Amino acid sequence: MSQRVSFTSFPYPKSESQKEILISSVLAGILIYLFLIVFQPFGTDQFQHKLKYLLLFPYSIIFGASFFIVNLLTIKINNWNIVYELLKIAVILLLASIPSYFYNTLFLSHVKLSFSNYLYMVMLTFALGIPISIIYVLSRYIYLKKNHENTADKISTQLDEIELTTHSEKKTLDIIAGTAQLQISEGDFLCAQSLENYCAIYYIEYNSVKKVLLRISLSKLLDQIEIHSIKRSHRSYIVNLTKVTHVKGNAQGYKLSIENIDFTIPVSRSFMSTTINHLQSLIE
Repeated sequence: MSQRVSFTSFPYPKSESQKEILISSVLAGILIYLFLIVFQPFGTDQFQHKLKYLLLFPYSIIFGASFFIVNLLTIKINNWNIVYELLKIAVILLLASIPSYFYNTLFLSHVKLSFSNYLYMVMLTFALGIPISIIYVLSRYIYLKKNHENTADKISTQLDEIELTTHSEKKTLDIIAGTAQLQISEGDFLCAQSLENYCAIYYIEYNSVKKVLLRISLSKLLDQIEIHSIKRSHRSYIVNLTKVTHVKGNAQGYKLSIENIDFTIPVSRSFMSTTINHLQSLIE
């Protein structure tokens, strides 16, 4: 029996910072404007006015603002996938169609307001927005995938050539979780994983990997153990960067491999600067 493929199984890299959303919104608005003045679709070529290109510019502001608003509202949603991305695009286009309709009706066409005319504007908005959205989604995915893969390959090659060491092997990490206490040498700590109200801490003891569960949040654990080589890489993971043996990149981010650990540690896009940059500084 063949296994059914679900679109929700295809993750998509969501914008995770307001700065990135703002830049993407400006680019989306510019792309809409360039499309309008270059191809002049939907009768735009018949529109004659000495300020024609200036009068078309508000559409770029409308689309850019709609893009910014919807992306900002979805920034906190986790486990983003291609279905969510397509739905988000549909909402952006629907939102943009409302001010576009009023601008066109009241300032350009000077016709009566009617629901049928608005439906026509919705159709035009989607006809214009869908091909541009497809270009944006594919180009962004390809760019991030290629960029992360190249960075990961470079780091992995450097890791094969050198062995990372901690700044001070004698430093002790003191972890306190309620009545429980745990002391681990900086050089023995591997990683930690959040498991609801607990954290699974992996470390080396007598040359073998040991796992211990403590009732503590990942953020509180990080407050106690974060140093130059130990960083949060994901909302659910902390990693000792000196223990990384291999890095794999994809459009969503990176995955770190640690010797003797049977799972990879994800690096989400919101923690790339503190994780990958610190890892590169340790290599250099």
